[in-house]
Amino acid sequence: MSRTSIVAGNWKMNLDRAGSIALAKAVAAGRAQAGGVDVVLCPPSIYLSAVGDALEISAGVSPAGVGLGGQNMWDQPSGAFTGEISASMLVDMGCRYVILGHSERRTLLAETDELIASKVRAALAAELTPIVCVGEQLAEREADRTHEVVSRQVRGSLAGLTADDLAKVVIAYEPVWAIGTGKVATPEQAQDVHALIRSLLAELASPGIADGIRIQYGGSVKPGNAADLAAQPDIDGALVGGASLEADGFLAIAAAFR
Repeated sequence: MSRTSIVAGNWKMNLDRAGSIALAKAVAAGRAQAGGVDVVLCPPSIYLSAVGDALEISAGVSPAGVGLGGQNMWDQPSGAFTGEISASMLVDMGCRYVILGHSERRTLLAETDELIASKVRAALAAELTPIVCVGEQLAEREADRTHEVVSRQVRGSLAGLTADDLAKVVIAYEPVWAIGTGKVATPEQAQDVHALIRSLLAELASPGIADGIRIQYGGSVKPGNAADLAAQPDIDGALVGGASLEADGFLAIAAAFR
């Protein structure tokens, strides 16, 4: 099955309002060079409205073909959850995507697979596409526990989903030791885990559905290594951190996955 690659920029806690608007406009202006690839921007939640306006998003669609996504959300529709945002709030801002279970939230904020799974179900109920992150830490890779850890996270973070639900999810494999470190998994290392994830999805849904699910790679993705990663059969795009803060580099990464 032919899968449309998806490249998403996770801006994390960076930029100000003016910088967010300028970067969004620059990505939109150069979007054509990454034709055939889904391109998504995930700014800090406080700037979602400004970035959505810059992309001229209406009903979740930008004329330039750039999607908008949140970096996180809570699993409840409303209530006394100070500082959180709901799926419906993201939709109201023009979002079609949301990153869930990023390693920084798993490690720094102690998010569990159970909580992430609840968020995934809430995102799908709101017709958002969840980008569900999984990945091992350096000590776990060195202990040869990568497959064990990733398998546990995939099964736990997708718990309770039907096969039809799974077909609507994007997975992002991010080895924690490669995020923001300048290190990157070799294409062979990344492909090994992507193939594992696809086999797990086949068990959870079916081989046919698993073949259609997009699995991104994340972890110090740059224009210089994107093409080698894109050449792997089970890598369907990238979740880009630091390199997404500069339009030309981000677009070059996206273009590598055409």
